[in-house]
Amino acid sequence: MTPDPSALPEVERELSLLLRRARALSAELSREIHPDIDAGGYALLSTLTEAGPLRANDLAELFGVDKSSISRQVQRLERLGLLERRHDDSDRRALLLGATPEGRRRLAAAADARRLRFRARLGAWNEADVTHLAALLRRLNAALG
Repeated sequence: MTPDPSALPEVERELSLLLRRARALSAELSREIHPDIDAGGYALLSTLTEAGPLRANDLAELFGVDKSSISRQVQRLERLGLLERRHDDSDRRALLLGATPEGRRRLAAAADARRLRFRARLGAWNEADVTHLAALLRRLNAALG
């Protein structure tokens, strides 16, 4: 069934607002990890923590940016002791980037803080509404590709 076109502007407005708030929250969480980290550094550290060590080229492709953008983030995170480089065992010429134990610890603390905020904001919602929201977001993410 095709959605009513008159409802789409409201969906677009709400999504736009959600994205702005998500960016602001990401910036806030980034600063909780370290005051010198921006949202891009937070995303990079989070990806390396979840996916494990990756090459800079792989990260650039994953984020859809050029390698120089990744390099700047890597240098900052490395200088702060949150990321480390090591040789790839399968190709000694290549370097893998990975989160340090301190980087993982700080990211986990920020994730805990994020979950607490989220629980507080959805605290008045009933379980059915939260489950329905999760299902709709899953469908939206699948539709967006």
